[in-house]
Amino acid sequence: MSPENCLQKIKNEIEILKKGITIVVVTKNRVLEDFESIIVSGHLHFGENRVQEAIKKWVDIKSKNSKINLHLVGILQRNKAKDTVRLFDYVHSLDSIKLAETLKNEELKQNKKLRYFVQVNIGDEVQKGGVKITNLFDLVSYCKMKPSLDVCGLMCIPPQKVSPEDFFKKLKDLNDQYNLKDLSMGMSDDYSVAIANGSTFVRIGSAIFDNN
Repeated sequence: MSPENCLQKIKNEIEILKKGITIVVVTKNRVLEDFESIIVSGHLHFGENRVQEAIKKWVDIKSKNSKINLHLVGILQRNKAKDTVRLFDYVHSLDSIKLAETLKNEELKQNKKLRYFVQVNIGDEVQKGGVKITNLFDLVSYCKMKPSLDVCGLMCIPPQKVSPEDFFKKLKDLNDQYNLKDLSMGMSDDYSVAIANGSTFVRIGSAIFDNN
């Protein structure tokens, strides 16, 4: 099955679960030929996990189609903030006050506003990025200070090899506590569970590209 047909199948499944879900098609490690047909079909939300790879692939594409929204779904280092603000529209991995400060400064310099998801280390895993729940209040509060960052919601990647449902529920509760509108949860293996627990943005790659 072609990537665009796989995406349409997933869109149809998601429409049954809940309307208004944004599917971020994750194109990391893919070349333009792999996802060009998805762009042609009219899909507008795409995700990359490395800034340098995104620059090589997306600068020209976005110059030709300004409606495309590019999402950074991987870890963001502060020294990549300038390029991130220039190219991306969403960041799903905001996880520290220092990073937030750097991004605020870049937004002012470039006169551009991005939308942000604060990544929460929901399973308290040493090897994963994300802010600890105990530090979440300080980070969200800082982001709201003028000039504010547009934090639209929280994001998490639950631990592997266990049911993700309890972690999704916990993040949804935190999202509600901070009165945030959107929620970035769910990937190829668990997006239906994420949507059932309140996700509004799902990040899907392998389910689209590895089934053809």
